[in-house]
Amino acid sequence: MQFLSNFGAFGSSFLGYALPFLFVLTIVVFFHELGHFWVARRCGVKIEAFSIGFGPELFGFYDRHGTRWKIAAIPLGGYVRFYGDDSAASTPDQETLDKMNETERSVSFFYKPVAQRAAIVAAGPIANFILAILIFAGIFMFYGKQASPARVNTVFPNSAAAEAGFKTGDLVLTIDGKKIETFTDMQRIVAINPDVTLDFTVDRDGKEIVLKAKPKLDEHKDRFGNLLRVGRLGITGLMDPPVRVGPFAALSLGAAETWFVVDRTFSYIGGIVAGRESADQLGGPLRIAQVSGQVASVSFTALMHLTAVLSVSIGLLNLFPVPLLDGGHLMFYLFEAIRGRPLSEKAQEMGFRIGLALVIMLMIFATWNDIVHLASL
Repeated sequence: MQFLSNFGAFGSSFLGYALPFLFVLTIVVFFHELGHFWVARRCGVKIEAFSIGFGPELFGFYDRHGTRWKIAAIPLGGYVRFYGDDSAASTPDQETLDKMNETERSVSFFYKPVAQRAAIVAAGPIANFILAILIFAGIFMFYGKQASPARVNTVFPNSAAAEAGFKTGDLVLTIDGKKIETFTDMQRIVAINPDVTLDFTVDRDGKEIVLKAKPKLDEHKDRFGNLLRVGRLGITGLMDPPVRVGPFAALSLGAAETWFVVDRTFSYIGGIVAGRESADQLGGPLRIAQVSGQVASVSFTALMHLTAVLSVSIGLLNLFPVPLLDGGHLMFYLFEAIRGRPLSEKAQEMGFRIGLALVIMLMIFATWNDIVHLASL
């Protein structure tokens, strides 16, 4: 009976992670591939398949243009297969291309002008950014935005704020020259800059003064047991209820939120290169599945927020100039535009092999991080 109880608990836990993970990943992948599909269709490219997932097909159907829409067995990605593709990564089937007649070439992706091919490839990541903006905008419209001013209510003794000379009533105007509009804006900057000296311009009784503070590193576990490393200033503010905004303001805020994720991602990568950040925060499918399940247990709004963040991450990852990814294709097209002719078939094949090796190494590294992380919980 104990075995059955443990097995049931495992099954419940697995479904609690798997279902939110599939929900999040399916939305992100679908919109990414839809970007490729939409622009390719308008450029007159024949599209043979639109697949969510890899491997054997589970079910699907043909649309009136002859495209096979399908769900595959391995739900860890997706692809759009163009006429003349040799693989899901849109590598060319040279033998098939050479045998095409003029009519077939007119609908082949590989015979389209380089500008159209670049637009089709770039449309995937762009669709991810658009999705993120729309999700963030929806959250601001229906849930609201924290608009509490960055005014100090309490200063904790022996904190970074106390050492810097903060006082109750101080209103933070800028941090390192960046305008601060809300208490949340200040929290974000402080959180991602532990042990970094920041210049705070504050309004104290109508006078502007500059305080230098170095947020202290705070390592603690959240409610799910995940280790968090954040900067702490040691103050509190008076938090007002979220304020809903109109659609145009929401779109502007959604774009700003998307840019924040982009900026934070590049800052983190730069921190890894400079040795300021640890690469153990890089996660793969297991970590995403775990976080999806945890976030889903909080609220649907939190799950959608995670979907937006993941969409930005997928968009950025695909823009890296690594052959096999969208950014690698764009790099090849840039060379083609400069040279006036494509790179040789041998050079492209070598690039795709290198890209495949890099992607596999990254997946192995991320999965190893996932295993270590899960083992430590």
